[in-house]
Amino acid sequence: MFIDSHVNLHGEQFAEDLEDVIQRARDAGVQRMITICCQLSDFEAVSAIADAHEDIYCTIGAHPHHAKDRPDIPVEELVKIAQHPKVVGIGETGLDFHYGYSPRDEQYRSLRTHIEAARRTDLPLILHTRDADNEMADLLEEEMGKGAFRPLLHCYTGGADLARRGAKLGAFFAASGIITFKKAEDVRAVFRDCVPDDKVIVETDCPYLAPVPHRGRRCEPAFLPDVAQGLASVKGWDIETCAHRTTENFFALFDRVSRPQ
Repeated sequence: MFIDSHVNLHGEQFAEDLEDVIQRARDAGVQRMITICCQLSDFEAVSAIADAHEDIYCTIGAHPHHAKDRPDIPVEELVKIAQHPKVVGIGETGLDFHYGYSPRDEQYRSLRTHIEAARRTDLPLILHTRDADNEMADLLEEEMGKGAFRPLLHCYTGGADLARRGAKLGAFFAASGIITFKKAEDVRAVFRDCVPDDKVIVETDCPYLAPVPHRGRRCEPAFLPDVAQGLASVKGWDIETCAHRTTENFFALFDRVSRPQ
């Protein structure tokens, strides 16, 4: 059994064949998926997919690219939306200083709001980080001192320092298709040397980042076993061990997702 902890199913990339995509994932052994909310305005579309499928759950949040859309969203609003029965996480949120689509101060403000919502709901916090390793580590350490929450550094491509500092805080880490890329030895080294075995899960981040041997194609959750094979090779596991460990780790973090019978 595989669990895809991060899919983006509500966009136009899957508009014409969503049901076929979901069935291919099931046929590939993917028994649970979390479809991610990256803009607050997308929650209706995201939650509709989760509502329509027993094996799909969802989140509520705003990607740092969209922090500028509603930088002053009240914590109470996120907490209220998170009462939806299929919501199992807060985010995707975070810091992205590579593109700078939202000003840094608005990214920080939005992220802190999401952290407080994660505290109040006791839901995992899905974090995106790009070109902001030190800033993310500093903020996580500061905020953890104010009260515990459960961070997940999704699609992890950061460095060893953020990985080690995050691991000390109990953070989880998600491997994506990048772990299979030919030029991603630095990512593989971090997962091998810095990410604890009991804190690693897998994701496709579809429709992006298709793993080898699907490079150049639209990514689908059905490709998750290829991501898992890449992680297994890094960790020195066989694929069955990887599937078991990442699944158990997933349910330890996302404890509001039902286990398959």
